[in-house]
Amino acid sequence: AYADDERFNFTILAKNVGKRKAQIAAITQSSGDLILNVDSDTTIAPDVVSKLAHKMRDPAVGAVMGQMKASNRGDTWLTRLIDMEYWLACNEERAAQARFGAVMCCCGPCAMYRRTAMLSLLDQYETQLYRGKPSDFGEDRHLTILMLSAGFRTEYVPSAVAATVVPDTMGAYLRQQLRWARSTFRDTLLALPLLPGLDRYLTLDVIGQNGGPLLLTLSVLTGIGQFALTATVPWWTILVIGSMTLVRCSVVAYRARQLRFLGFALHTLVNIFLLIPLKA
Repeated sequence: AYADDERFNFTILAKNVGKRKAQIAAITQSSGDLILNVDSDTTIAPDVVSKLAHKMRDPAVGAVMGQMKASNRGDTWLTRLIDMEYWLACNEERAAQARFGAVMCCCGPCAMYRRTAMLSLLDQYETQLYRGKPSDFGEDRHLTILMLSAGFRTEYVPSAVAATVVPDTMGAYLRQQLRWARSTFRDTLLALPLLPGLDRYLTLDVIGQNGGPLLLTLSVLTGIGQFALTATVPWWTILVIGSMTLVRCSVVAYRARQLRFLGFALHTLVNIFLLIPLKA
């Protein structure tokens, strides 16, 4: 549709070299002040560019992301669950982090970067290793950490909405979650030296994101141990986890003014029986 449009330049690579090298190829050939990254399965609202660019008027901001939604939300129960998960990740986690100037991961489907900042970080970005080999996952989080380490703020604009295709099968979802978990654990370690220079809330946030799943894992293992050793049902463990799930889902349903978020309670079961063993 845009092949003959003089406003656009297309770079066709000889082979699939991965997202990171494709980004670098485009960025090094660009000339604009701002770089917008949009994944191939993502559709952005007409006002996304202007809203993200408006936030980037502040020279202290190095990167900014919009709100993620599932374009295929109505396909299956899983896509509905993931859409709610994205809402929580954006409007709880990212919104809270942005309040203190440091979104810890600007999501790849829709993120804008300051070109001058990116050029200074490309060498570090391209040469990142994982277990001695060039990294082929976690590009978004690592690039965000590099922005923060360079002294820039990272922001979130909830009104800049992007709809992306989410996994509609459990196998694809678990593979996605495994990539994200590896990235989170690896790049959280890289971010630890930054925390003293950031607001103290970000330290609390990192502790919560890593300590929360650990506490849930210990609770589940304790309950399993009680059942195996005493042949009694761990009702207190079930009651506490169920109560916390109900409270969280009720608060979100109230904030979003959507009763569908009560159904996010199902994610607790997915988390306990699938995601925790996978991440372990």
